[in-house]
Amino acid sequence: MVNFKEEIAKLIAEHVEGLEISEIQDMVEIPQDPKMGDYAFPCFKLAKVLRKAPPLIAKGIAEGISGDSLFEKVEQVNAYVNMFISKEKFVSDVLSEVLTKKDDFGKSDMGGGKTVIVEYSSPNIAKPFHIGHIRSTVIGNSIYKIYDALGYNVVRINHLGDYGTQFGKMICAYRHWGNKEDVIREPIKTLLSYYTKFHVEVEEHPELDDEAREIFTKLEHGEKEETELWQWFRDESLKEFTRVYDMLGITFDSYAGESFYSDKMPRFVKELKDKGIMEESQGANIVNLEEYGLGIALITKSDGSTLYITRDIAAANYRKETYDFYKNIYVVASQQNLHFQQWKKILSLLGYEWEKDCIHVPFGLVSLEEGTMSTRHGRVVFLEDVLNKAVEKTREIIEEKNPNASSEDIDETAKTVGIGAVIFQELSNNRIKDYVFKWDKVLNFDGETGPYVQYTHARCASVLRKAGEETVSRAAALDGLNSEYLCSESAYELAKLLYKFPEVVADAGEKYEPSIVTRHIVDIAQSFNRFYHDEHILTDNEEEKIAKVALVLAAKTALKNGLALLGMKAPERM
Repeated sequence: MVNFKEEIAKLIAEHVEGLEISEIQDMVEIPQDPKMGDYAFPCFKLAKVLRKAPPLIAKGIAEGISGDSLFEKVEQVNAYVNMFISKEKFVSDVLSEVLTKKDDFGKSDMGGGKTVIVEYSSPNIAKPFHIGHIRSTVIGNSIYKIYDALGYNVVRINHLGDYGTQFGKMICAYRHWGNKEDVIREPIKTLLSYYTKFHVEVEEHPELDDEAREIFTKLEHGEKEETELWQWFRDESLKEFTRVYDMLGITFDSYAGESFYSDKMPRFVKELKDKGIMEESQGANIVNLEEYGLGIALITKSDGSTLYITRDIAAANYRKETYDFYKNIYVVASQQNLHFQQWKKILSLLGYEWEKDCIHVPFGLVSLEEGTMSTRHGRVVFLEDVLNKAVEKTREIIEEKNPNASSEDIDETAKTVGIGAVIFQELSNNRIKDYVFKWDKVLNFDGETGPYVQYTHARCASVLRKAGEETVSRAAALDGLNSEYLCSESAYELAKLLYKFPEVVADAGEKYEPSIVTRHIVDIAQSFNRFYHDEHILTDNEEEKIAKVALVLAAKTALKNGLALLGMKAPERM
């Protein structure tokens, strides 16, 4: 697409001395009020250079560029040059870009040859995959899709929580109160009940804690019986997790969890010691980060067992050596801010310059209306239950609105829209915000929601079906396109939002913020619906119809591509 800011800068540069085109381009603004033009150029900064009053400078520039075919009109208002782009030229350029690129519209090659790692989801083995996990899961998946669209080679890692003292507790509980049949029948809920019981019993029998620590030490040393139980818990948990990932349409390139790095940690513990970074304290090994305001980082406990930070140091090194990443992104809750600050500082002290390329992308927490979730106390909402309930609720709404639809169509649409509603809800707000999980809000199908955007896409598809194959084919090929029929306010506003879409995708990637895409496709959906209501699209005038169908097709393409970046499907019918 034409970079209009750049083209404007080139034109202004012919009438201004002492400024580079890039400097002028940075000064070009987009007015909040469309009545002030599509673009504006403030002349205050030029007063010193040109030794003239800003309004006089603006007047000279306006007169100098107003004759160019790029503009419909150019006005001088005080110290500003207000520029109105030729609507025909603008809309024609936008439609050409969207309809030529199709599924690739919004994509770029800015990441060519660079590898980005995105670590996300990362649930704990033998614990429930609950509603709290959806944040890391869908935010991470969307960040992966955005970076993939920007041309990076993206590696998706599910850093499973499959190591640590909790497995000592789990094995201890299983030996005291568990049985194999119950675990096979309902793995996660059964293992959760054992874990919960352990924390109840340990209040009266503190010796259970010692037993659990001893079991974990055996596990770390590869004792056969403990390792076999751990592997069994891991395998059963992954079956459950995979079922939920399938519902969400999410896959990973690697499930290398904490256990994968168990034999890679001693090297770094030794390096910390050799470089004098680590010290002993009450039998444990620590890194004192007090001088950096980051407290004490525990590297190994007094019994020799390792912690998250030790495993994360080993994991980051493995990833650098294996993938030579450009960025190593961790989508992990803001609760872990201190952990990541300590970990990055230790990497820096070790002399790893690539530490700066390790990015923690934090997000706010989910709580229940009755309080914070706790696996220890068994107070959780299973993610699978949330997704199933969303599908069920959606099915009821579809059956009510379209009782003649086939059962097969209803089932597929209910999955697409119901699960999409949950994903969109998660990605609609700034990721850093905490929120309270409420069923009525998640399953609200009115307003700025996933179902609204999906319905708008389906509405576009309906218009195209009514237009007929020949008209759609000509519109898609830009055959006989006359953009003078697309100069109305609603058509032009829609075209401007489509123009911004690639920039929005890049901005979302730079800020690790999928909600930027979410908000933009809501804007596109609302703008399309205004165009749909304001304009008669399928007119008898064939030339006008082709032009308007081309804009419908472009809007549909942008909505589909935007939904795909969020990990959502775009239904053809609803």
